Order: sequence, then structure tokens, then C-alpha cells
Amino acid sequence: MADGPGSPDAPFSVLLPVYAGDDPRFFRRAVVSATAEQDLRPDELVVVQDGPVPPALAAVVAEIETGEPTGGVPVRLVRLPRNVGLARALEAGLAACRYEVVARVDADDVSLPARFARQVPLVAAGLDLLGSAIAEFADDESRPGVVRALPTDPDEIARTARFRDPFNHPSVVYRRSAVAAAGGYQHLPLMEDYLLFARMIAGGARVANLPDALVLYRVGAGAYARRGGLRLLRSELALQRELRRSGFTTPAQAARNVVVRGGYRLVPERLRRLAYRRMVA
Repeated sequence: MADGPGSPDAPFSVLLPVYAGDDPRFFRRAVVSATAEQDLRPDELVVVQDGPVPPALAAVVAEIETGEPTGGVPVRLVRLPRNVGLARALEAGLAACRYEVVARVDADDVSLPARFARQVPLVAAGLDLLGSAIAEFADDESRPGVVRALPTDPDEIARTARFRDPFNHPSVVYRRSAVAAAGGYQHLPLMEDYLLFARMIAGGARVANLPDALVLYRVGAGAYARRGGLRLLRSELALQRELRRSGFTTPAQAARNVVVRGGYRLVPERLRRLAYRRMVA
């Protein structure tokens, strides 16, 4: 394990949003895994507190702000006065990041120790967006389950993007400038990442995925319930309208997506759980 922050040749930020609904224990674990436990430690951790949080979570935020749990990685805390949602929170965080290369981390997932050592040099060498496979786990991170692998070839990633998100959002490392060139994150519940990545691909971003699972993705109660319902159907339809309007999808592809992906939002949760692992929606 490195004794200090990352290489001066490729300095990078970790961007991690947190909000009132996050579990304090999971949040602390996510931070430690993405800083102190990394073979290549980040040069800063940017935490975006999206609105007020309960006392237990606020205590963990305060502890992390001291830098003690991060193994010395400097922490920048961006406190938003009200909850604005993931897209706007990420935009605020990106504006606060000091470095061009940014690694995304979610508040309840675990980054494996080799993650940044594998990803950051490839982005520093010229990629604009790099993801990886992720492995699901429920309670015990030492017993990962289903691995969600996605295409690794840029052309196949572009083809896949017409039908589903070709990246696991909690696994990505990207260039701030490439994100900004694509218009940044736009508010679209649970699909802000897909819309951003499609725009980056359409704009000619250099993209890839690593085949190995570098992130453990926590699948808890309600994970699949949140991906259904009328609110998500509205987001899905808005996404498909935008992809079609921009010319990213053909009329036939857009129609297929409305039927298949829109229908997915309305099926019972049990069926959604089975379908999700195939769609990586």
C-alpha cells in the first residue's frame, strides 16, 4: 500500500456524494476503501453532503473531514444547504475537484484496493471515461455474488449504449473536461449517468471498460424496488426522448427501448430483479 497520496504524474480526485438516506456505517466503509486501503491513493477526497443529514451520519462526515479515516488523504467537504439530487450534487462536487482525473465512488459500495492503480494510469494516458465490472454483495463483502460485466471494446460500448447503460456508474473514472464537454450531469432520477455517458460517446469521448470487478456493489433491501414505478417510467421516457432527439438512437431503437425498458419499470419487483441482471439498466 502506498504511504501517501497518488503519483504526482497523475493526480486525481475521488468524488463521493452522501445524503440523508445513506447508512453511516456503509458511508465510512466506502470512504476507507477508496482512500486508506487503495494501492494508489487519491490526492484528495471530495465529499458532497447533499442537504441536511441525521446526527449519526453527520458524526461520520465530521470524522472523515479530519482525514483520520482516509489515511492522510486530504478531504474537501461541500455542504449543500438543501437536497438537490444526485446530478446537481455531482456537478457541485466536480466544480470543487482540483484535478482533471476524477474517480466516482458511491456512499455504500466498496472499492477494491487495486482499483485506482488499474484505472487512473489508463485515464491519465488518454482515455476520457473508464469503467469496470462490479460484483454484487448483500451483507458480507467477503462473499461477492453476481458479477456485472460490460463490453470492453469501444465500438461494442457504443453499440450497447443505444440500448442500455454501457458503464457501471460506481466504477467509473473520467476526465472533468470530457464530462463538461458533454454538458455534465443533468437531473434525471437514476438515469443521469446513462444520459451523460451517451452524450460523451456521441461527442467522440475515448471510452473503455476493464473486465475485472474492481468495485463491490451493495445490493440491499429496496435496491430493485427503486428501479420501478411511475417516477422511474417518467425518467425512462424522458431519457429515450432525449436520445432520439439528439440522433443517438434510431426511431426503431427508440421504440424498442420504450417498450422493453419502459415495461421493465412496471413489472413486479421479483421479475425486475431477474431482468436487471441481464439489462444492467
